[in-house]
Amino acid sequence: MAAIVELLRAEEDGTVSFGDYTQKEKKKLDSFSHAGSVYKVKTFREITKLERNDAFVYESVPGTAVSHFRSEADRVSFTAESDSDVQVTLGLKENTTYHIFVDDTEMGVMTTGISGKLSLSLALTEGPKQVRITE
Repeated sequence: MAAIVELLRAEEDGTVSFGDYTQKEKKKLDSFSHAGSVYKVKTFREITKLERNDAFVYESVPGTAVSHFRSEADRVSFTAESDSDVQVTLGLKENTTYHIFVDDTEMGVMTTGISGKLSLSLALTEGPKQVRITE
C-alpha cells in the first residue's frame, strides 16, 4: 500500500483510504465529500491527520497510510501502514469503554475521558496492522 496517491479516496465498500507517510513536505486535501460528510486530510512523514465535518477523527505520529477506514456509532476499523512504529489517536465518544483489537488479537480495554480521545501504539515496522475498536 505505502501511500494513498490521491491523499484521500473513497473505496467501493463505503470506506475511505488516506495518508502518505513517504512525503517529505506536508500535503493536504480539503473539502472531500463522501457519504454525506466533508473530509480534510493533512499528511507527510511526521504526521497524518483526518477530520470529518470539521471534527477530529484520526491522527498518527509519525505519518501513516490508512486503508478502508470505517467509523460507525459503536466501532472503528482500518488498516495502517508506515515504515516506523506510530502512535494513533482517534476521536471517539466521550466517557466510553472500548475493546481494542490488532490483527484480531484483543489488546485490551480502554475508556475515553471527556475529550473522547483514545490513543494506542502500533508496531508498523513489522508490516501493516488491521485495527478494530468496538464498544
